[in-house]
Amino acid sequence: MSRTASNEYGRLARVVLKHAREAFAGDALIREQWRDLRFTAPPGYDRAVAEYDRFAEALLGTDADVRWLPAGDAAGLDSIYVRDASVVCPGGIILCRMAKPQRALEPRAQERAFAEWGLPIAGAIRAPGTLEGGDVVWLDEQTVAVGEGYRTNAEGIRQLSRLLGPGVEVVTVPLPHWRGPGDVFHLMSMLSPVDRDLAVAYSPLLPVVFREWLLDRGIELVEVSDGELETMGANVLAVAPRRCVMLAGNPRTRAGLEAAGAEVIAYAGDEISVKGGGGPTCLTRPLVRALP
Repeated sequence: MSRTASNEYGRLARVVLKHAREAFAGDALIREQWRDLRFTAPPGYDRAVAEYDRFAEALLGTDADVRWLPAGDAAGLDSIYVRDASVVCPGGIILCRMAKPQRALEPRAQERAFAEWGLPIAGAIRAPGTLEGGDVVWLDEQTVAVGEGYRTNAEGIRQLSRLLGPGVEVVTVPLPHWRGPGDVFHLMSMLSPVDRDLAVAYSPLLPVVFREWLLDRGIELVEVSDGELETMGANVLAVAPRRCVMLAGNPRTRAGLEAAGAEVIAYAGDEISVKGGGGPTCLTRPLVRALP
């Protein structure tokens, strides 16, 4: 069995999380930050903690080794969405550079934790490059798709390609304007692999050339409806091949996944996901996945 971070569907073996208790800190911080961070409404702190407990239980049931990011790093409410501040590659961890200025401290906060855990840093994205982890989707060990849009720019992708080296093909995916630069929109907002040959997708926003490229690779697409894009139906976390975690309230996407042979674990996430625009992939930074 191989162990790698360079896919999105292998059995989750090690993962970084930040509990709502630490990210949200309490009602005072929520009142201070939620508007500036463009949450749709202020999360209820106690409800968020309870939701996160249940979300974490779903992941702990996978026997993954969970590494918890601490409180007190001045990173703010958005730091609950741990995927965006770093990318994991065969050479170690690449620290991102956030396009959302309110999130600028998150990569440094993660770097301190990685150092304490003895994890290697492969490099960092530097200005004027921007790169956010939600735009980086490993399709297999040699191929990574990267969304180019308001959160990740061409210079960030160039630096990522250099850090990954010649053995990895980087496929740039132009992202749509959609709701503009203030919206939370990454490549993983519309594409989530759940196996080597199966992914959830919202095709109306995928570039035609990229969608056809996915199909030519033999990847079956479970199509997300217009209504379920709004409830993050396209943001699905694989915890093993064809075993995945998704936000409750997406019955059509869930039915499509189950028809394709996937097992689905749903969680309630009004406070930790819906209001901040971050689904289960956003809430997790996988470090190691195992493949047979």
